[in-house]
Amino acid sequence: MLLDQRVEDLTAAAERVRPPTLAFIDGEYRPAADGETFVTENPATGTPLAEVSQCGVEDVDRAVRSARKAFDDGEWSRAAPRERKRVLLRIADLIEQHLDELALLESLDSGKPIHDTRTFDIPKSAAMTRWYAEAADKLYDEVAPTGPDVLATVRRAPLGVVGCVTPWNFPLYQAAYKLGPVLATGNSLVIKPAEQTPLTTLRLAAIAAEAGLPDGVLNVVPGDGPVTGAALGRHADVDCLAFTGSTAVGRRFLGYAAESNAKKVMIEAGGKSPNIVFPDYSRLDEVAEAALWGVYLNQGQVCSAGSRLLVHRSVKDELLALLLDKAAALIVGDPLDPATQLGALISEVQRHRVLSYVEQGLAGGARLLTGGTVLRPESGGYFLAPTVFDQVTNDMTIAQEEIFGPVLSVIEFDNVDEAVRIANDTVYGLGAGLWTHDLDQALTVANRLQVGQVWVNNYDGSDWTVPWGGFKQSGTGRDKSLHAIDEYTATKTTWIQIRPARPAVGSRL
Repeated sequence: MLLDQRVEDLTAAAERVRPPTLAFIDGEYRPAADGETFVTENPATGTPLAEVSQCGVEDVDRAVRSARKAFDDGEWSRAAPRERKRVLLRIADLIEQHLDELALLESLDSGKPIHDTRTFDIPKSAAMTRWYAEAADKLYDEVAPTGPDVLATVRRAPLGVVGCVTPWNFPLYQAAYKLGPVLATGNSLVIKPAEQTPLTTLRLAAIAAEAGLPDGVLNVVPGDGPVTGAALGRHADVDCLAFTGSTAVGRRFLGYAAESNAKKVMIEAGGKSPNIVFPDYSRLDEVAEAALWGVYLNQGQVCSAGSRLLVHRSVKDELLALLLDKAAALIVGDPLDPATQLGALISEVQRHRVLSYVEQGLAGGARLLTGGTVLRPESGGYFLAPTVFDQVTNDMTIAQEEIFGPVLSVIEFDNVDEAVRIANDTVYGLGAGLWTHDLDQALTVANRLQVGQVWVNNYDGSDWTVPWGGFKQSGTGRDKSLHAIDEYTATKTTWIQIRPARPAVGSRL
């Protein structure tokens, strides 16, 4: 098991990694049509990791044609649900069998701590796939309540070819978000993984083929957003496009759909989530721990990060003291060290972006309590100290824009109405946390918050049984749960007129 090994052993294992780097189209790995490649790097060292095929318009078209042919052939799209279940269960089993390999690859590609990829990212990718596998043969259609002379059935029909563009913060797990409901319902799938982190998704393609997924049902086209992603978004034979990433890029996919075939677009975008602490909640150490991981998990590169800590004035100083002690104890280090708690940011570009927000916070009058500095410069990687700003007002840039890094803004409030007003005063609406012992207050505030999920006396609790998505500019549609099934299917009504049977000739009836 990876977590039982020394960092030296894991570093040696990392040097032996030989990930797949070619596009996966129609059941096999292939170079890009024009031979173009791009280089991914290890965020923990800043050194090259792999040279990957750069798919262009021709490659995307080839992948979509393969997906369409597979859908029309019907080996998968018209297979019995129990058969799709069998293959998806096998995919989940194989992900678990290759857990150590995938966890190491994910850590190298993304800068995540090996502890996180080994205990969260990869196991939950398998679990998500298994959950949708089990759902495949338990989805019932409907019979409408019409009159006795009509039989009207309402069935779920797969949309056809689904394109998915996945982010770099949870590469394999986000691929599993899409793969499960898309394939369980009989669609074909073309995935463009983020150019920063394509390797585990490319490996997943071979795992799916080994599990028995027919050729063409799953295709992976690595490449950048402006070329590869745009080609997928504009393709007239893609029936649905699911995107997870920034709100700005999500808007582009809406435009691509308008330019092409008005395809359905599902967007899961950014957030600026409030974590609200009311004065009656007595377990402040528990709040500090939850707030810490609510904003620093995955180096703060989480769409639902609790980046705005709204605290009642009467408990702020006590809570901040606890939080700062915990932040100081965090281990920021080599992602291949099992003891590391925070790894590297995804790139130098991202670290520069986060540092620019630190500068804007200072310029805007916020008080920097800790962090905001580069760590481990000798490594060549993109490490940043956990950062806390106090004396933040909600009109500041650091309180309004998604930073996507380990930066916490602390905002005071005096009463419930003010807390709700501040919480909702953002273009985003993904998630929110609140802490109170008063059940009436919890339910009242939860109902007033304009977000897709509310966590009461916890932060970021979730699993695949509940939907995930937001309000406002945090996106449209829902991932996870049975609600995701609706995103990749359309209802089809069959209206059957029933006429009385005519008596047979000579019959006494």
